[in-house]
Amino acid sequence: MHLTWQELSHSLQIARNGVICGRLWTICFQHRNSIGLGLCTPERMLGICRGRRKFLAASLTILFVPAITWIYLFAGSFEDGKPVSLSPLESQAHSPRYTASSQRERESLEVRVREVEEENRALRKQLSLAQSRGPAHRRGNHSKTYSMEEGTGDSESLRAGIVAGNSSECGQQPVVEKCETIHVAIVCAGYNASRDVVTLVKSVLFHRRNPLHFHLIADAIAKQILATLFQTWMVPAVRIDFYDADELKSEVSWIPNKHYSGIYGLMKLVLTKTLPSNLERVIVLDTDITFATDIAELWAVFHKFKGQQVLGLVENQSDWYLGNLWKNHRPWPALGRGYNTGVILLLLDKLRKMKWEQMWRLTAERELMSMLSTSLADQDIFNAVIKQNPFLVYQLPCFWNVQLSDHTRSEQCYRDVSDLKVIHWNSPKKLRVKNKHVEFFRNLYLTFLEYDGNLLRRELFGCPSEADVNSENLQKQLSELDEDDLCYEFRRERFTVHRTHLYFLHYEYEPASDNTDVTLVAQLSMDRLQMLEAICKHWEGPISLALYLSDAEAQQFLRYAQGSEVLMSRHNVGYHIVYKEGQFYPVNLLRNVAMKHISTPYMFLSDIDFLPMYGLYEYLRKSVIQLDLANTKKALIVPAFETLRYRLSFPKSKAELLSMLDMGTLFTFRYHVWTKGHAPTNFAKWRTATTPYRVEWEADFEPYVVVRKDCPEYDRRFVGFGWNKVAHIMELDAQEYEFTVLPNAYMIHMPHAPSFDITKFRSNKQYRICLKTLKEEFQQDMSRHYGFAALKYLTAENNS
Repeated sequence: MHLTWQELSHSLQIARNGVICGRLWTICFQHRNSIGLGLCTPERMLGICRGRRKFLAASLTILFVPAITWIYLFAGSFEDGKPVSLSPLESQAHSPRYTASSQRERESLEVRVREVEEENRALRKQLSLAQSRGPAHRRGNHSKTYSMEEGTGDSESLRAGIVAGNSSECGQQPVVEKCETIHVAIVCAGYNASRDVVTLVKSVLFHRRNPLHFHLIADAIAKQILATLFQTWMVPAVRIDFYDADELKSEVSWIPNKHYSGIYGLMKLVLTKTLPSNLERVIVLDTDITFATDIAELWAVFHKFKGQQVLGLVENQSDWYLGNLWKNHRPWPALGRGYNTGVILLLLDKLRKMKWEQMWRLTAERELMSMLSTSLADQDIFNAVIKQNPFLVYQLPCFWNVQLSDHTRSEQCYRDVSDLKVIHWNSPKKLRVKNKHVEFFRNLYLTFLEYDGNLLRRELFGCPSEADVNSENLQKQLSELDEDDLCYEFRRERFTVHRTHLYFLHYEYEPASDNTDVTLVAQLSMDRLQMLEAICKHWEGPISLALYLSDAEAQQFLRYAQGSEVLMSRHNVGYHIVYKEGQFYPVNLLRNVAMKHISTPYMFLSDIDFLPMYGLYEYLRKSVIQLDLANTKKALIVPAFETLRYRLSFPKSKAELLSMLDMGTLFTFRYHVWTKGHAPTNFAKWRTATTPYRVEWEADFEPYVVVRKDCPEYDRRFVGFGWNKVAHIMELDAQEYEFTVLPNAYMIHMPHAPSFDITKFRSNKQYRICLKTLKEEFQQDMSRHYGFAALKYLTAENNS
């Protein structure tokens, strides 16, 4: 049996099929004279054909098969030092060089080819066995992150033009180095979007094994919220940079846009100009994204980009761009179904070289002449550019952006794949979207929504991270504490950094023109939520509240507030979430958070259990002017009363309140248990007073006061129950504040069940001992800070 040249090449190709890229090798072999033998070396072919999970077998095959083949081919191609023609067009039977010797050599070569085929079959069998054991082995390897992709997009028409350029028959599985930093860009503006970003970030942090660098394009509101959040979150190996979204408005404000995201929905278009010039690649995410896998797997996809591919996108999973959703529906131009821009891989360096800015602007200007405005913000313009330049796109598998809009066809994606990696709530309805599988996706989302963010403060061991001055100072302070001290937990609480989310709900405030505005300041936990509506009805001015909640409780509060007409009608209430951590209630930290984030020159330091009298807000504003609070250090006292009845007909005037006092319906605050706390207010004088009067500080005095916003903070060493307000009033006195009682102001404490901290104080002897120790240390600090004038506090304490 004799082999023709075509049969020989075909046999060699079959021998290599499934292990190496036979087609590439055959082409290289056939055209070796024109392209040069140096380009067909095993090393070069190995660089071209890095097969997925087949590197070892491919290496062995490439090194072994060509060597044997070249030896036999060239041995049979030369006779007496002269080349033998192997052209299939040449008749072998009539060739003068066709001798018995060469025939034997060809028969020997034919036998060897068959042997190579058998060896390849054995290699493939071994490879299949190794693959079946592979995943278990890889799970134990933490030095690299592997991208395990399967599944594709839906559109056959798109595959025809683009996927051909994206597919790789033998591309090695890309990896991400253990300590490689992954860059993520997010456009975020406003209060609600800031809340969404937290859930997105939680899902990323939960799965991640790499350092992260978030690039946040944010307006002033989102920057304030997120800067505080990440500063107090203190997650290792996470860096945050902000870029002013308001400065970018002029870049895209000329584009009419009907999308609910507004002008901020267009800002992804200018990321090449906004992000640092030395940043080469970035993952761009919408705020309504949830990750179900390690983001490093997505980052690894960058290694699959070829040629001029600079955008990684998932196909749009609805018929929007096909224009058949409803009659007269006219979408922007797109390739097939188009692409969704909720998840984008951007090769920034190549985009800049391609003059991306000029490219998208010219496309937008041309299309707007007929379309007049965008319907889907940046997505319309991205798709119009891609329509003209399809080579720009690397099509990501559908599971990298499972879209849950009302008209979604995403079911075709998750029906065909075994794993979903990114969930995208790309609808203004968000979790209320119409989808028969929405409950499954909702549960995935809620997992991260209510997940304890403190658990994400985990180190990435083995990866050097930038020095954090705040973290280092905190560790130094904690190391100086004596862990054998019986009051160690109390002392440690003073240095605990609580994750803080400012302005959890939408906030609006218009400053008063006369500069006399007063903010009510208070703190609360979940068991006091019922007081919020009543306080809003009694106080029409701005309010600043610090709420001590877990992540799950924060979502319960959100649902409570959004279901309340009273709370939703009030936009001048700032809700600041301080997340639970530790075993004590950080009452003074909460007060400080609420105080720090007021927008008025004055504040009324109250407690959540008190209802201010009707009209107190306006009365205090007038008192601020009358008593010249702007130019004097005064603390205006609002007398405090209490009722033991859960149902109270709230007094509408001072005269009515005095009548209720006489009847025993009301009492001065803490009359039965702690009279000295408010006795210096001099209630007997207040009954007949018509003008403000001054009182002197006394031991254990803790009135509720109106002060300027620049007053000293509360001392954080006092947690739970006991001495938290007393210490603050003492420091006001040390700073020579004048205490003035307002004659026509009052507030009433409403009854409630004892707090956990009061119960602990009453039942735990060590708690009381530690509180006494902290009081003594505070007084000593006061003496050191304020000198001789502070000695009276020690004397007063000893006499009390």
